[in-house]
Amino acid sequence: QVQLVESGGGLVQAGGSLRLSCAASGRTFGGYAMGWFRQAPGKEREFVARITWNSNTYYADSVKGRFTISRDNAKITVYLQMNSLKPEDTAVYYCAADRYGGSRFSAIEYDYWGQGTQVTVSS
Repeated sequence: QVQLVESGGGLVQAGGSLRLSCAASGRTFGGYAMGWFRQAPGKEREFVARITWNSNTYYADSVKGRFTISRDNAKITVYLQMNSLKPEDTAVYYCAADRYGGSRFSAIEYDYWGQGTQVTVSS
């Protein structure tokens, strides 16, 4: 069982930065791939970024070059550094974990989810 708790969301002006954190429980964290998803009002949950157990990374085209995902296995934490934020980045951001490697971009492929943290970017 893995429990995930996100933090770091908030209100920021367009062009600003935020860093989200996802603290995980469980001694097998190192073997899990971690992902970030987001969901805006009235829209489906969409993939943002993913990092595998050996730190291979994947990004949605909409955030490539602006967002960076990283992990600290010693702290059992995953981060999402978000720079050059745009109003269209406004959403609830969710951390997720799965037990497999490779590229997984669909929410149904993830086994565990956090409760989400709100990110609001004003224009």
